[in-house]
Amino acid sequence: MFTPDPWVIAAVGTVARERDELAPENEAVHAFLAEHRDELIARCKRKVAQRPKRAATDQQLANGIPLFLNQLTRTLKAEEADEAAESLRISGPSGGDSLALSEMGLTATAHGKALLELGYSVDQVVHDYGDLCQAITDLAFERDAPFAIAEFRTLNRCLDNAIADAVTEFSFQRDAAVASQRHAEERTRAGFLVHELRNSLSAATLALRALEISNMPVSGATGALLKRSLTALESLIASAIDDVRIRVPDQRETFSVASFMADAESAALLEVSFASCAIDVPNVDATMGIRAQRSLLLAALANLVQNAVKFTSANSVVTLRAYAIGGRVLIEVMDHCGGLAPGSAEKMFTPFAKQSEDGVGVGLGLGLSIARKTVEADAGTLTVRDLPGTGCVFTISLPRYPWP
Repeated sequence: MFTPDPWVIAAVGTVARERDELAPENEAVHAFLAEHRDELIARCKRKVAQRPKRAATDQQLANGIPLFLNQLTRTLKAEEADEAAESLRISGPSGGDSLALSEMGLTATAHGKALLELGYSVDQVVHDYGDLCQAITDLAFERDAPFAIAEFRTLNRCLDNAIADAVTEFSFQRDAAVASQRHAEERTRAGFLVHELRNSLSAATLALRALEISNMPVSGATGALLKRSLTALESLIASAIDDVRIRVPDQRETFSVASFMADAESAALLEVSFASCAIDVPNVDATMGIRAQRSLLLAALANLVQNAVKFTSANSVVTLRAYAIGGRVLIEVMDHCGGLAPGSAEKMFTPFAKQSEDGVGVGLGLGLSIARKTVEADAGTLTVRDLPGTGCVFTISLPRYPWP
C-alpha cells in the first residue's frame, strides 16, 4: 500500500482545515458532486460529442470521467474528515508519485491506453478531464454553490495527476505501437532484400557454372542471363546502401585532415606489413579540415589503400597524401601497378565488372563502388587517373573546412 511522507500528510490536513475556515457555510463539495454526478457526466458527453470525429461511448468513458468523478468525490470527503493518508492513496500527492500510482493514477493510465486503442489523439486525453473541470465549474455557478480555495486546489491536484498519468501511458503505448510497426516493416524489407539477393545470386551462380561446364561463349543466352543477374544484384545492393543512408541520422563531423591521415597511415602500415611494398605518407597541413562521416570515409580510404597494396609492383611504394587546391581537399592514393588497361578506369567503380582483360585485378568491384558512394554522400568525388606504364592515382576530393 502507498505510504505518503509525513510532511505531505500534514500539508493535506492543513489544506482541509483551510477549506473549512474559508467556506464553513457552503455545502460540502463532495456532496455536491455526488448529488449532481449524472448531470456532470451528461454535460461531459455533450462537450465530447461537439468535437470532430469523437462521439462519447460507455466504452470510451469506462475508465475515464465516471471513475475520476467518483475518486475526486472520495478525495474531497477524505480531506473533510482530515484523512490525509486516504486522500493521497486515492489521488496521489501534488506532482504525482513516480514510484507508485495512486488509485486515480491506475484508472487514468487505463483511460489513456483505451483512447489510444480507439484511435484518438493525445489532445483527446487532456480534453476529457478538461471537460469535467468545466462542467463542474459551470454547474457550481448555475446552482450558486461556490467552491472554497482549498477545494479548487484539490480539484486541480486531481486533474493534474490524472492528466499526467493518462498522457504518460498514452504516449508510452503509442511509442511502443510505432516501434513495433517499424520493426515489422524493417523485417519485411530485410526479408524481401534477402529473398531477391538469393534469387539473383542463385541465377548468376547457375549461369556461371553452365558456362564453365559447356565452354559456351559469354555473348550467348547463358551469358546474358549471368549479366542480368549481376545487374540485379548491383541494383539491390545500391538500393540497400541508399536506404541505410537515408534512415541513419546525419553523423557527419568536421575534423582535422592531419589527424585523419595519421589514422589512415596506421592502418596502411599494418596492410603493407604483409606485402612486399612500402607506404609513404608526406606531412599534412595542420590547418586543413573536412566534414564527413569519419569512420565511413576512413573505411573508403582503407579500401583504396588495400587495392593499391594488392596490385602495386613488388618492392615499390604506395603513396598516401593529402593537400589542398582552392576550396577542396584532395586525398590521393598512388600505386605502381603498371597502369590501367584502356577504357577500364570507370569500369573499376562498377560492381561485378571485370577489372582487366588479362585477369589482373579481377574481382567483384564492390569495394570501389561502396567507397565512391560513401565519398559522394559527403559532397565529394572519387576518381581514378591512369599513369601509363607506371600506375594509377585514386583521388578523393572533398570541400575544405578551416581547422581548428
